[in-house]
Amino acid sequence: MPSWSEILEEVQSTSLAKGNVRVAPDFGKVLFKYLSMFSKYRGRNVIVYYSDWLNQTKVLNIDINDSDMEGFMNAVYGLDRTRGLDVVLHTPGGNPLATEGIVKYLHKIFGPGIEVFVPRMAMSAGTMFCCACTKVWMGKQSFLGPIDPQFSGVPAYNMKKEFEDAKRELVSNPETFRNWQILLSKYPPAFYYKVLDAIELSSKLVESWLLEYMFGGNPLFLEKAKAITRQLNVNTGSHSKHFDIDDCRSIGLAVSELESDNTLQDIVLSVFHCLSIMGNATNMSKLICNHAGKSYIVNSGDRGGVR
Repeated sequence: MPSWSEILEEVQSTSLAKGNVRVAPDFGKVLFKYLSMFSKYRGRNVIVYYSDWLNQTKVLNIDINDSDMEGFMNAVYGLDRTRGLDVVLHTPGGNPLATEGIVKYLHKIFGPGIEVFVPRMAMSAGTMFCCACTKVWMGKQSFLGPIDPQFSGVPAYNMKKEFEDAKRELVSNPETFRNWQILLSKYPPAFYYKVLDAIELSSKLVESWLLEYMFGGNPLFLEKAKAITRQLNVNTGSHSKHFDIDDCRSIGLAVSELESDNTLQDIVLSVFHCLSIMGNATNMSKLICNHAGKSYIVNSGDRGGVR
């Protein structure tokens, strides 16, 4: 398997033009070489959704949102839809409703049997996406995360607890009314119900996706889908909690080990190394592309465009 440094050398080798005049490296040449290998090895279409969120200089356009649909539409265009779909996913998460839209769209195009590959991390709404797939491929270095909703980085469960603490204390000690009034005034009217709705939505989506997509619509798996959802949609003390492959298997997700297929592992990690090198060297904050060379690139601070 090529290491990160070996992939870097391969990328850098594309920057030498005739006459030894150095030009910008051809990141795409190396990336699509490995994506083509991926597609040929699996006999399936491949779409990449990569966010450069682990690069701390990138803070804009790193989340899953409704504008990503343009990237997926571009990636789907021209593909043989009968060949199924593998998705390479690396994301901090984002909007659950935007994720729902992407999930519905991909399943309408490719039908059942979508598999997702997590070379490093698919957190929050990324984990939700994984639950809408038949199988999740993970390595020893791969992680999913809790799906509990967040509001501006604050867990919805913490807000729910704050409102419930206020109610309980006001019943037992009405003299605390003024203190709670000041504390809760930071929230807009009816915000408590918005918080409850967000928690319920995450559970509803994941439970239904697990049952329909991962467990083939078999009603015998309903209780299993509910149990998995409860373990994912819970306030664990940190929205950044990491579920490794053993954790994901223990809660009942259908997970396959990348290490079980050395060739596949080599290809997937080579693709990821290319993506991280490209992110480090450019202003790219997000890339949605397919194995055939169609790319939708979002730079930090802009809306993105087709390449």
